Amino acid sequence: MRPLRCKGNNRLPDIANPRCILILRPSAIGDVVMASPMVPRLRKAFPHAKIFWLVEPALADLLRHHADLDGIIIWPKHEWVQSIRKGRWTSFLRQVKAFRRRLHEIEPDLVLDVQGLLRSRFLAWLSGAPYRIGFTSKEPHLFLMTHLIDRGPSTKHIGSEYTYLLDKLGLEPSLHSKFPIDKEAAEKAEKILAQEGIHGPYCVLAPFTTRPQKHWLEDRWARVADTLREDFGLPPVLLGGPGDLPSAQRIQKLCRGKIHILCGKSSLLESFAIVTGASLTIGVDTGLTHMAMVQRRPAIALFGATCPYLFTGGTQGRVIYHRLPCSPCKRSPVCHSDYPCMKSITVEEVIRTAAPLIGPEVTSNAYCAH
Repeated sequence: MRPLRCKGNNRLPDIANPRCILILRPSAIGDVVMASPMVPRLRKAFPHAKIFWLVEPALADLLRHHADLDGIIIWPKHEWVQSIRKGRWTSFLRQVKAFRRRLHEIEPDLVLDVQGLLRSRFLAWLSGAPYRIGFTSKEPHLFLMTHLIDRGPSTKHIGSEYTYLLDKLGLEPSLHSKFPIDKEAAEKAEKILAQEGIHGPYCVLAPFTTRPQKHWLEDRWARVADTLREDFGLPPVLLGGPGDLPSAQRIQKLCRGKIHILCGKSSLLESFAIVTGASLTIGVDTGLTHMAMVQRRPAIALFGATCPYLFTGGTQGRVIYHRLPCSPCKRSPVCHSDYPCMKSITVEEVIRTAAPLIGPEVTSNAYCAH
């Protein structure tokens, strides 16, 4: 059976009182963050429904303490992949059946697949939910879904496709909600900063992500760090994972002063708490940058090969993006690793954009100290 496509002004079917809703967005930190405002909006519309989120193990802690979620379903993707790669098909089938039983335990009657990949569609189908709604895409096996919609008009607002999906369900608009940071993570983040000697305002730099075409130049990060420290009195904090440490150390060597390198020293949720408390975050297309935007914190996103949004939905977020003939190229750069889209962003442009976002108390304190 082919899924029903809902285009234009057509709404999805009215689902008056779902008992259990399952959100499918298993991976990608930034996308999980940008999709997270769906949860309180669903909770407001369906106060008596159970709401679960299916996610990979690495991101489970991000959602574990969400007040509007009744639980998370952890998908053991790695085990499935290992069984397939090693040709252990009997083991793979056992894993799939066990996970299907876990999904059937919560008895979802509405699944929202906001990833739109073959694997997420398969997981939606595996749930047995009578309503399986997702986005149209180039991925095969559309029959795994019951209803498909496009991703909505290209408004270039952060998370616009998720807002559009809930609009199509007929849900009332809701006020913006921030990503919940649990108290323990916030306290640990404060201790980490204190160990670095940071007890006042600071800025966060988020230079790292998985694809090189999204990176900015290391020497420019160093110049931005020096300027924020020297001219605005903001000690720069560099966030990332353990694998980002060599690049962070290279940036430090290019600086005139100290950068507080926290790569691998804080968990993902603790890093989010650090971003939430920062006077300014500057980053590339990565989860930490998107977190600052969702939290309505002063932030600048540097885009080149990708451009997921141009409008942040708040007054304190800015996007720097130069549209070139080859941009956005997403996963298929044609510039032979030259990345002119990112090189076209200058240090002066970033600082000029940052200055109005930095609170007056920070700026005045910095200049009084000179």
